[in-house]
Amino acid sequence: MAAEAVAAAEIRGALVRLRHATGLPVAFGGPVEPGRPRVRISELSGTSTAALRSLAVVSGNGLGGRAVALARPCAVTDYAGSRRISHEYDAPVAAEGLRSVLAVPVVVRRRVRAVLYGALRSAEPLGDRVLGAAVAAARDVEQALVAREEAGSLLAAALAATGGPETGGERVRDVGGERVREAHAALRALAPRIGDPALRSELLDACALLAVPHPPAAAVSLAPRELDVLSWVASGATNAAVADRLGLRPETVKGYLRSAMRKLGAHTRGEAVSAARRSGLLP
Repeated sequence: MAAEAVAAAEIRGALVRLRHATGLPVAFGGPVEPGRPRVRISELSGTSTAALRSLAVVSGNGLGGRAVALARPCAVTDYAGSRRISHEYDAPVAAEGLRSVLAVPVVVRRRVRAVLYGALRSAEPLGDRVLGAAVAAARDVEQALVAREEAGSLLAAALAATGGPETGGERVRDVGGERVREAHAALRALAPRIGDPALRSELLDACALLAVPHPPAAAVSLAPRELDVLSWVASGATNAAVADRLGLRPETVKGYLRSAMRKLGAHTRGEAVSAARRSGLLP
């Protein structure tokens, strides 16, 4: 999935969550265009006109441009009458009937990647609760974009270490094998952080590409979390380290590991990893 499509999907979902959490009737937003200091409004939720669609908001201009320039949330109670912002976009804002508006930047690695807006059609203070919910929605988008970029980097590194997908059944080699195992575990850990189902499925499919494609001697099926735990165990992580990576309690990690060992007919961690590799579940 292209990076632009990922950003659009995450922004779209964040706008729905923002309206649900705050009760704001209108939310909209879009990504910062690559190589240009401006936001292109691409996603609308709750709007009654198309006045805002495809609007290009230049950094520093209007409310959203101010949020981009400052890299922090901005809000006004009466958009048209505010002296805190410039007024290049008054016409489309008025056409949609918006008065109180907030804009929250999505910042990834110190660069503004998108802006989320929420708005009322009346001039009322938005309040800390609304602003907090908008910031939380922006953080969700930030985490999803970071996870996507981390996944792409990990997958590229893993494929480079294995000689690429064109090597087929010979893709996993002794040279770089440890790097592949670490990438496989990290990719599986990232998957639950992806909100978009299609992207999450794509990421898990990429994980499967890194596993040794040997047909199992006997059908073995591990639950997703069991495989997550075993992936990190295969990379040499302790139970405490696995718990930290996956956001689980150490006792929970032990439970998943015991379950995986039972299914694989293994008596030790090492035997479980070996059995999972023979079954094509791990690289």
